[in-house]
Amino acid sequence: MRFLESIKAEDGRLFHLDYHQKRLDRTLRSIGCDVDYRLSRLLKAPEHGLYRCRILYDDKEINAEYLPYTIRTFHSLKAVIDDEIEYSHKYADRERLDKLFTRREDHDDVVIVKDGLLTDTTIANIALYDGERWFTPARPLLQGTTRARLLDEGSLLEADISLESLHRYQSTAIMNAMLGFVQVKNGIISPK
Repeated sequence: MRFLESIKAEDGRLFHLDYHQKRLDRTLRSIGCDVDYRLSRLLKAPEHGLYRCRILYDDKEINAEYLPYTIRTFHSLKAVIDDEIEYSHKYADRERLDKLFTRREDHDDVVIVKDGLLTDTTIANIALYDGERWFTPARPLLQGTTRARLLDEGSLLEADISLESLHRYQSTAIMNAMLGFVQVKNGIISPK
C-alpha cells in the first residue's frame, strides 16, 4: 500500500514541513515500519513558482515530484452520503474519493457525510462558522496538516456537525496544504 503527501512549495520554500513529517511518521508507525524518511533532507523546492510537491511512499521507498499548481476557486459543495468510506491515512489510491467526486453535479466538490456527520471534501478538511467561531468536524476522514495546525493555533474548534445542523452556520471553508484556509462562497448544499 502506498501513501501520499502533498506539500506546498513556492519560490524555493516548503510550507509547514513539520506537520507533514509528523503525519508521514504516524502513517509509517501505523503499518509497523520504522524507516526514517526525513523530508527536510529529501526535498528541495524549485526556486520560482508555485508547486505541489507530491510525495509517494511506502515502507520501501519514497519519491517526490514537483507539479505546477494553479489555485482553484470554490463556490459550492454538495453533501453526499457514504457510511462505508475509510480514509484514515492519505492513501495514494483515491478511487473511492474519485467516485464520490463524480457525484458533485454542478458543484465544485462534495462534502462526505458518514454516519450522519460531515467529514471532509475529496481534497480538503472543512470548517463552519457560527458567527463567533470556526468549527471543524471532530471525526474527519483524514487528519489534515492545515487542520492540525489551525487547531494547534486555536483558530478552530472540533465539533460533531450533522447535516441537520447546517442552518446554525453562516459560512463554510475548506482547508488543505495547497489552498490554506479558503471560504466557500455558497457553502454546502444538502442532498436531494
